[in-house]
Amino acid sequence: MCGIFGIENHADAANYTYLGLYALQHRGQESAGLVSADNGRFHLERGMGQVAEIFRARVLERLPGRQAIGHTRYSTSGTSVLSNAQPIVVKTSMGPLALVHNGNLVNAVEIRRKLEADGSIFQTTSDSEVILHLMARNPRADVVESLMEALDQVRGAYSILLLTADGLIAARDPHGFRPLVFGDCQGALCFASESCAFDLLGAEPLRELELGEVAVARGGTLESYRRPTGSPPARCAFEQVYFARPDSKVFGDGVSDARLKMGAALAREAPGDADIVVPVPDSGLFAALGYSRESGLPLEFGLIRNHYVGRTFIEPKQAIRHFGVKVKLNPVRHLISGRRVVLVDDSIVRGTTSPKIVRMVREAGAAEVHLRISCPPTRWPCHYGIDMPTREELIASENEVEQIRELTGADSLAYLSIQGMLAGLSGPAESYCTACWSGDYRVEISEEDRRQQQLFPIRLEEGGE
Repeated sequence: MCGIFGIENHADAANYTYLGLYALQHRGQESAGLVSADNGRFHLERGMGQVAEIFRARVLERLPGRQAIGHTRYSTSGTSVLSNAQPIVVKTSMGPLALVHNGNLVNAVEIRRKLEADGSIFQTTSDSEVILHLMARNPRADVVESLMEALDQVRGAYSILLLTADGLIAARDPHGFRPLVFGDCQGALCFASESCAFDLLGAEPLRELELGEVAVARGGTLESYRRPTGSPPARCAFEQVYFARPDSKVFGDGVSDARLKMGAALAREAPGDADIVVPVPDSGLFAALGYSRESGLPLEFGLIRNHYVGRTFIEPKQAIRHFGVKVKLNPVRHLISGRRVVLVDDSIVRGTTSPKIVRMVREAGAAEVHLRISCPPTRWPCHYGIDMPTREELIASENEVEQIRELTGADSLAYLSIQGMLAGLSGPAESYCTACWSGDYRVEISEEDRRQQQLFPIRLEEGGE
């Protein structure tokens, strides 16, 4: 996942974009970038690391203009280098363009091969760049038409922001895999991956972009275009389970409410003979609270998170993940010792973290550890922007629940069913993508892209997270 933010027609566009990215930092920690537009001139700043490390006051002073877009990133595969940080900025016959992207294009390799054969030279290994190349090869008097023609050629998940010399364009894929909302910030139009960015800025959320919608903000006004698609919705349910901040509203649901319902459903489906419920912070907190309320078992904060350590799931290197687990959590021994614990976490993906947490709780003196997971077993790779690119990396792809229990060292293990998870969301069950749990892919990856994934450990990197 990545976080994107943009604002148009605001006197302090760069600073507000910086704050918007700060609120979206949970969606990516490895690089961030920001570009502003001032009288047709673009000003770009990018760097490796977190938002506050990159955008010091002196850096923001170099970003004048009334419109800006920004991006905070983690890569789903391949290398983590500055050249792949976004925004991507290019010069075209239509004027300068800058792009930020959250999602993953499933035919990017196929398109890239054709473009390179025709003479295109790419500056990154990001799939996002193919959109700009398609636009540059098909210029139009109105850049919106060029963008829509390019989007007609790509497949997969994308929520994008495109900065032009005179405006800001937002677009969402026809299936709506990734969230994208817009709002009003002191009369300026702003766009963000999640509504929590608007809360920080005092902006008023207006609505989510519709599936396949292209929204154009120019001079404080909004024009909306709908691309005819007929595509069924496929909103990523993992946003609600893990990625989104609990204070956000995503796909029409409050994330904290959804997690509370999932935790309650988990308590009904998999009750534990225990004394207390302990959440794995932070993404397991609301599911554990829902479990506690439904089961009647008291909630105890038996694990404390060091908030100066990032989210281990989205760290790009396996070695960093292992290091992060060791310093991320610490048990509160007097709450755990001698008690039977229901340990609630949001997911088990690779299975490298859970055994360490279970061991930590046992070493703190727990009499029993019953592990409960508030989503189904993750058995299939995601092609739409989540860091789980091969089945070999997923512990549930070749192991049954009992085998996973043995590997984690828990006394018992249970997952929430797909039905129980989707029941916590307000939309129809069929409107959500569950591919990572069910293997039901709504948009198939191209054969060339699939071969590229199988042959090379370093692949095209998805543009957003």
